[in-house]
Amino acid sequence: MKQFRTILAMFLLGAGLVACESLKLGDAGLSSAPEASGATIDTLFASLKDADKVLASAYYYLPYGMVTDFDSKMGGEQLESLTDHYISNKRTSSAGPTLLYYNGSLSAGTSKRSSMNFNFGGTYDTKHEAADDCHYYAIRYSIVFLQNADRIPGADPAEIACKKGEARMCQAVAYADMLRYVGGVPIMDHVITDPREEMKFPRATFSQTVDYIVSLCDQAATELPWTWGSNDDGRFTKAAALGLKLRVLLFAASPTFNSNTLWRSDANEYHCYTNYDAARWQRAKKAADEFMTAWATEGYYGLVEATANTPTAYRLAYRKGYFERGTTETIISIRKSNSTDFHYDVYDNQHDYGSGGTLEYVNKFGWADGSDFPEDYDWSVDPESQPPFFKAGVETRDPRLYENLCVPGDKWWNDKGGPVWIEADGRQVNNPGFLQMKYILQKSGDRTTLPHWCMMRLPEILLSAAEAYNEADGGPDENAYEWVNMVRRRVGLCDLPEELSQEEFRNAILRERECEFGFEEVRWFDMVRWGLTDAFTKKLHGLTSHAPGVKVDATSFTFEVSDVYPSRSWWTNWDTKWYLAPIPTVEVNKGYGMTQNPGW
Repeated sequence: MKQFRTILAMFLLGAGLVACESLKLGDAGLSSAPEASGATIDTLFASLKDADKVLASAYYYLPYGMVTDFDSKMGGEQLESLTDHYISNKRTSSAGPTLLYYNGSLSAGTSKRSSMNFNFGGTYDTKHEAADDCHYYAIRYSIVFLQNADRIPGADPAEIACKKGEARMCQAVAYADMLRYVGGVPIMDHVITDPREEMKFPRATFSQTVDYIVSLCDQAATELPWTWGSNDDGRFTKAAALGLKLRVLLFAASPTFNSNTLWRSDANEYHCYTNYDAARWQRAKKAADEFMTAWATEGYYGLVEATANTPTAYRLAYRKGYFERGTTETIISIRKSNSTDFHYDVYDNQHDYGSGGTLEYVNKFGWADGSDFPEDYDWSVDPESQPPFFKAGVETRDPRLYENLCVPGDKWWNDKGGPVWIEADGRQVNNPGFLQMKYILQKSGDRTTLPHWCMMRLPEILLSAAEAYNEADGGPDENAYEWVNMVRRRVGLCDLPEELSQEEFRNAILRERECEFGFEEVRWFDMVRWGLTDAFTKKLHGLTSHAPGVKVDATSFTFEVSDVYPSRSWWTNWDTKWYLAPIPTVEVNKGYGMTQNPGW
């Protein structure tokens, strides 16, 4: 696909498909892209087995959120590094957070496009120079399949219909990811077979893009099963279609995009709705009801529950939910390899560069019983009655804290004490005092599970449904409370207080999402869609821990609050332009119809 150097060109299809490099298709069991052998449309759709290669390629190019050896997104960093949860100290020539974001130097003319959090028209895939834009490659392969599936000889119509639903979901996931990063995008609804066709694909409005994604989800929901057997685990389902629909409608109904006041003076219909309409929250609530009604009828999905009422058991249940494939908690699972080496890349960012979690994030996690951690906690002392992390070796806080971040006194990589205190062997300079734990884990045996990116879990459905109810109805009802409390009870926390106001319940949900979905590409979009200016502009802190004379496996510490490094230009020079990513100037200049985002 070297010839495909623009988004439009990817949709140009002549007598045959253009050759490209081999792909790592993981569970699909395919060693190469469908074009690798010089196959034509006729040969690719001569059998269901060959046609499946086209569909598998659509799956392959879906967005992937973990830091991996094939993905150079932000120069090998993660989206959490742009939030108030995490500080990146990675200082390579392509490290996006320190190179472009913290210093505010990102522009539409940025040449290091793989250093961006989202590169419209460019690739993050370092192993396959073929891919100009992974999202549109997923869309292209999906459309190729949809346009030709009916010609497969002898295929079962019901099976073809199901596979069409999968293809539509590949498109929906790709468009939904682009919507959250850049707003409205060009809608590609066919592969170009005639080179004389005019290459004009104007940018769709924000509203049109939302509606198109919803239409794909609605159609796919009629074609897909509610769940698959274990042999087909990982394929899209009706649950995935309804869950993605809820995510998109919740995002679109949120205040940044659904307001009479534009989120930036030069924003327009390509970047938001340009007006407020309460019906958009009702639409999100209806999507929540669709999922809940189907779930009540079809069953199967459920939170991974603890095997005992202990902090360790709660922690491991939560871990299984976000980490393992094939659980009843997984709604959308993206898979690109069976190699457990994936875990090493996110580890390297902590071990080699001193990246880590912020004290602001740590303080969001309450005590183990579910009560709030005090905002005025005195870190200069360690009261034995209520120590901040461990008491007699037992966790004192929300179990999810220990799964998201390695805190002082906990075991980390290969069951050794996480080197976060000043005197520790292996501590990296400028580490803010906490290491990432999620996806790294503690023991080598923890990392033998086949990797996947759990793009959507059942807790997101529950919390999104509760949010939609709260906003649509002017406050929470018993259903909204129950959905949030289900997520809390799974890790041993008490229920939310009763009779919360709409605003109090909203804030409770947002904090619950922070604690539940650390490093799962949720916090950034919550900050954007709710316009959480304070989360962008507040100065962040770390926690300096001391264990004098102890270099390995310290368990007793003194603490002091510290500033973090590097600082962020956002703290003193905030601009809402950062809500949406810039469109590279070279992409706008191609003239097919994409326009620039506000402020860039």
